[in-house]
Amino acid sequence: MKLVVGMVVSNKMQKSVVVAVDRLYHHKLYNRYIKRTSKFMAHDENNQCNIGDRVRLDSSRPLSKRKHWVVAEILKKARIYVPPSAGGPTYPGSKVEETTSKFS
Repeated sequence: MKLVVGMVVSNKMQKSVVVAVDRLYHHKLYNRYIKRTSKFMAHDENNQCNIGDRVRLDSSRPLSKRKHWVVAEILKKARIYVPPSAGGPTYPGSKVEETTSKFS
């Protein structure tokens, strides 16, 4: 079986992820390489994958109507962005400053 490596684009399901796999193929008429993306649903037993992770897939027996791949390993974990808290300190010159009403 050909090695399938892709990027996790969705993990909103229980024990399942959607993996986008990119490939290049040569267009004979235009003599250019064209990028195509295929999306595969894969089984993630322990819910370890997050969006942006690079994973390797192995084929398996059909697990559901659209799912017949299993996440073999996570090659690279994605860096997760944590937004600053809303109740944090405000700094002078920042757009979020305490506002006082002139009518009070």
